[in-house]
This record gives sequence, C-alpha cells and structure tokens, in this order.
Amino acid sequence: MHGGNPLEGGRCAPQAVKTTAYFGAIRQRLDRRFIEDQWIERAIQAPLRENRQPDGRIRRWVCIPEMESRYLRVILLPDGETVHNAFFDRRFVP
Repeated sequence: MHGGNPLEGGRCAPQAVKTTAYFGAIRQRLDRRFIEDQWIERAIQAPLRENRQPDGRIRRWVCIPEMESRYLRVILLPDGETVHNAFFDRRFVP
C-alpha cells in the first residue's frame, strides 16, 4: 500500500493509499483484513459525511453496498490523504 509506480504497462495506474505505521499494524487484525483499498479510496474521494476531530484528524464515512450496505469509517491525518484507521462503524446513522 505504500508508494508504487504510477505507471504500469505504459498506462496511468491509480496511486496507492498512503497509510500510517499504526494502520499497517491494525490492518492485520482479522476484522480489518478484508477492508479493500478501493473502499478506503471511496471514503476519501466521495464521503457520505465528514467531520474533523479536535486533534485535526478527519473522519469520513461511506456506504459499502458490497458489505450489506455497512458504513466504513476512515480516519485520515490532518493532511487529508494519509489513512490512520478504517473500520465498519456499527453506530453510524446516515
């Protein structure tokens, strides 16, 4: 998920999601392993809702139809692009 060559096979490929070391570790948990990068990108690019935490981190939610329309919460660093956490938020009400 880090870095990557933006050109693959002579065509422009999507950039990899930038993550923190914390997310790299937490993503190894059984309940997080199946969260796909494309779902995280969806939350970053087109969130259903967004709010900023007091520490400057950004929360973004997105509905994932592929997961029975559950809501994925993605926590970004203040830069708005580095993923610090991602999980399905059972308490989210759209």
